Amino acid sequence: MTNQHRRKVPEVDLIGAAWHKSSHSSGNGACVEIAFVDGIVALRDSKDISRRAMLFYPDEWDAFVRGVADGDFAQS
Repeated sequence: MTNQHRRKVPEVDLIGAAWHKSSHSSGNGACVEIAFVDGIVALRDSKDISRRAMLFYPDEWDAFVRGVADGDFAQS
């Protein structure tokens, strides 16, 4: 799905969001964090939390997670 076909995700207030790192994180600081706020999934870079988070609808996030599990993004 290209950005031009994505539904516009409303802005949400991320102040006080409960951010979570993956249990598969390597611990070297190079990871992402997610938060669930007002029915939206927020994704941010844990090394630079000052940057704007990416926002997704739950169905988009679920499709991404399924793709990762299925190896759709594996490097050859």
